[in-house]
Amino acid sequence: MTPRGRDERPGRRYRVALLGNGIGASLSPALHVAEARHLGLDYTYRTVDLIGRARVDLGAELRGLEDAGYAATNVTHPYKQAVLEHVTDLSPTARRLGSANLVLLDGGRRTAHNTDQPGFRGALAGFLGDDGARGTVLQVGAGGAGRATVAALLDLGVGTVVVHDADPAAAATLLDRFTGAVGPQGSGPPRLLGSGGSLEHWLSRADGVVHVTPVGMAEHPGVAFDVGRLGPAAWVAEVVYRPLETELLRRARARGLATLDGGGMAVGQAVESLRLITGLEPDTARMHAHFRRLVAGPGASAAPDPLEEA
Repeated sequence: MTPRGRDERPGRRYRVALLGNGIGASLSPALHVAEARHLGLDYTYRTVDLIGRARVDLGAELRGLEDAGYAATNVTHPYKQAVLEHVTDLSPTARRLGSANLVLLDGGRRTAHNTDQPGFRGALAGFLGDDGARGTVLQVGAGGAGRATVAALLDLGVGTVVVHDADPAAAATLLDRFTGAVGPQGSGPPRLLGSGGSLEHWLSRADGVVHVTPVGMAEHPGVAFDVGRLGPAAWVAEVVYRPLETELLRRARARGLATLDGGGMAVGQAVESLRLITGLEPDTARMHAHFRRLVAGPGASAAPDPLEEA
């Protein structure tokens, strides 16, 4: 049965939404729509900002989108876990993480997916190469996207993943989620540890650091840790992308450390979302280029997109 929100003929139509709180500045609509145009689709993407609502009924929100003929909705903070109570099916990744950022709507059937995990995994794997993630990786932050990044690190076969959070309870919850996790077949089980509250101890021992806190966002300026404590061969990966160059990355680059900005995960999850929604293969490089134009803003000089000039 063809979902009401999409038409399987050439030039097919898709209606997609984003559910979240305080999402007015999201780049997802422009990123999705631009790539959909390149793919020859009639694609609309609407933000449903639930900010200021005293009570949010996610089930009712999903029913409203279904009734309006939507094919899918992305889901963001703070509803990635709560939305699982209102779906009929979970993908293996969504079930494993207990978190979803995409729900496909298909004639009353709702299937939850998590595209953050493959998005970050793909970005980090490309950044590090074949053997770059085999040592000890410190993750700073255990909330929000932390489940997706830990799962990606485990799947990449990191030797030891150490989780640190200013809130010990948040770190403990994340560790409990992945207790007994194993690496890829033949790689042996990775070690998943808590920092014991000692960030400084682990910074000096880490081969790489994944930063997963809001610190560094435009609304939360600053740095979450001292890059001066890292060894000269360490790398730093960021999930914050507004701004794309956070103060943390600027300081790491000034030390000559290899860095991965938050655009890798942002674009990676959007690529995977589009693939699941449409069944087509987005052009990852093209989406990265468009993403960077969006982040740079309308006044920045960048190579034009021929479709945008048409």
